[in-house]
Amino acid sequence: MGDRGEDVNSNLLLPAATGDPTVDAAACLWLRWDQNPKTRAQIENLLLDGKNKELRDRLCHRLTFGTAGLRSAMGAGFSCINDLTVIQTTQGMYKYLDQCFPDLKKRGLVIGYDTRSQLSSSCSSKRFAKLTAAVFLGKGVPVFLFSRYVPTPFVPYAVQKLNTVAGVMITASHNRKEDNGYKVYWENGAQIVSPHDKEILKYVEESAEPWTHSWNENLADTSSLKNDPLEEICRIYMQDLTKICFYRELNAKTSLKFVHSSFHGVGHDYVQSAFKTFGFQPPIPVPEQMHPDPHFSTVKCPNPEEGESVLELSLRLAEKEGARVVVATDPDADRLAVAELLENGRWKVFTGNELAALFGWWMFSCWKENHQSKTDMKDVYMLATTVSSKVLSAIALKEGFQFEETLPGFKWIGNRVKELMDNGKEVLFAFEESIGFMCGTAVLDKDGVSAAVVIAEMASYLEAKKHTLAQQLIDIYEKYGYHISKTSYFICHDPATIKRIFERLRNFGLPKEYPAFCGAYGVLNIRDVTTGFDSSQHDRKSVLPLSRNSQMITFSFQNGCVATLRTSGTEPKIKYYAEMCGSPTQSDKSFLEEDLKKLIEALVEEFLEPSKNGLIWRSV
Repeated sequence: MGDRGEDVNSNLLLPAATGDPTVDAAACLWLRWDQNPKTRAQIENLLLDGKNKELRDRLCHRLTFGTAGLRSAMGAGFSCINDLTVIQTTQGMYKYLDQCFPDLKKRGLVIGYDTRSQLSSSCSSKRFAKLTAAVFLGKGVPVFLFSRYVPTPFVPYAVQKLNTVAGVMITASHNRKEDNGYKVYWENGAQIVSPHDKEILKYVEESAEPWTHSWNENLADTSSLKNDPLEEICRIYMQDLTKICFYRELNAKTSLKFVHSSFHGVGHDYVQSAFKTFGFQPPIPVPEQMHPDPHFSTVKCPNPEEGESVLELSLRLAEKEGARVVVATDPDADRLAVAELLENGRWKVFTGNELAALFGWWMFSCWKENHQSKTDMKDVYMLATTVSSKVLSAIALKEGFQFEETLPGFKWIGNRVKELMDNGKEVLFAFEESIGFMCGTAVLDKDGVSAAVVIAEMASYLEAKKHTLAQQLIDIYEKYGYHISKTSYFICHDPATIKRIFERLRNFGLPKEYPAFCGAYGVLNIRDVTTGFDSSQHDRKSVLPLSRNSQMITFSFQNGCVATLRTSGTEPKIKYYAEMCGSPTQSDKSFLEEDLKKLIEALVEEFLEPSKNGLIWRSV
């Protein structure tokens, strides 16, 4: 790992030898380079205890960029997030940026962080951010380092506003408390895609040994090249929010109350400010979850996408306070969950696809209200990832604007939105089904802060018309067609099992043959973006880009259902997404729901074989 051609110091005494030359060499490099006593001790103890497999897992693999940057457990090893791997990644990034931008030392870069930390390894997001800054500051590069934790969307926003060459956000978003991550944004304000990710990793391998100054995190406090953009970015971000605020006077008068949970993360202060910007009274915070807590002590997992089970404190507080709408931002405040109290006293927790229908309707309606002239609809766009609902496509078809889909992950959306904007197009809204929403184009990434206040304004507007979010969702489906979707996942910690499942689907009975049926349901077309195959195209090649580092196969069935199986880019999951689309009639809805249920049952049992493969199902 690292300097493969280098003569590993044979005089360095290892606490124990594994008998595996590759592991021994990697361990030797680790103990030579790591200056964090706690992560050094982790490797030393594994050597003493003869834990060869764990040593190989930790030391003989390097992190790669997935759908949301680098993510892994905090702890020792080249496959984990720790001081050394953050330094190595940043050194590789510096060398690549230095090749790409002659004005790097004039423009600099932005660095932000969330509130994650781990005592057992002395790892924390703030420390990682300061080490990232130290690498660049030591090379004479200006750094805009936020002086406190910020929402993830503030980093890409700052990259554009400050005209820096790149940005880094230290976060693992909604992942478990043991994890952390390193998310990179390019000068366009969108997450990096190929070839940038591959080039950075190539330079990491070429400069794996830490430079002397790279460990000097004090540079982040003392260097004259360090700037704190917090106050300026907060101010102009809130100003930009007014561009998607359409009913401020109505907001100020609304009788609605809102509850907000920041899920032990960064969102509280920023959501409070956003509500004030829109003219609202501040939302009622969930006291147990409003302050940062790296242990996420009140939830089993810090992911509001999991639904009512993790929103328990928010819903009970709303009932106590007489609030009808709950908004919850995930720990880095880039995603949003929403719940509404129905007339029957039950809570409706909206799915990401349902919220997208509401946001799409709202952003188009508000845009149309303010564009009475005959604006050319061919220049107006909405986007979604390919595993998300096609409801925006249905709205676009009826209303006349344009719709596009991308590969999963907001890095694809952000870069495509920037391309459209650079070509004179206007993008109103984009989303991914995992409760990630982009309202407007101030931020080229999902943004839970702006989404929270936009949904509040929508609810306030509907309240004035004696209407609710849930009722409006039905109105949307009755106008544009019902879109019934179901998303869930299985846990699988064994990469070999995951690979076997997908290879079986590519060789279903016969070599290089995909399934023709799933139970009683005939398969019409198959798209496999891992291999680049698409049976619906004349040349049998996928229109979407290749994604060789992940598994994703989409099945279009003869009954109109579209279902996708894919691996998560951030967690050990096999996800499935399925949707039935039909005409805008209530009777059709019931049929769609029943047909979708049966197809999913067949999909899971025949394609995933969970009992045979030891998969653990999680309901969403």
